Amino acid sequence: MIFFYDSLCPLCTAEVSQLGQYDTDCRITFVDIHNAIEMEEYPHIDPKAANNRLHLINSEGQLITGLDATYAVWRQVGKHRWLKLLRLPLVRPIADIAYVFFAKHRYTISYLFTGKKRCSTCTIKRDV
Repeated sequence: MIFFYDSLCPLCTAEVSQLGQYDTDCRITFVDIHNAIEMEEYPHIDPKAANNRLHLINSEGQLITGLDATYAVWRQVGKHRWLKLLRLPLVRPIADIAYVFFAKHRYTISYLFTGKKRCSTCTIKRDV
């Protein structure tokens, strides 16, 4: 499973760090969409598109985006099972609209929660 993330977003890097801690079998590869060298390995992934909407390549090689990607990666580590509720037929359209809003305004939302809009030195922690 390959998870593409925005290393400039404080909330994004915090989530990736948490995912890395739960991924004790190292089944998830985290790829920074702002790292040109890492992205060279995935020429079919448009960094601009991945910056607007989460991208994940699952173990079958399928591209999954948005909340479906979030749900898949958290399911992989066996955490945040409540995310399944956001994929229910009646909830899904509303959750997807909320996700698009969040993705578009994530730097401002990050500022509200962390005091930082963007970071230049965010790093992910992985306990393995």
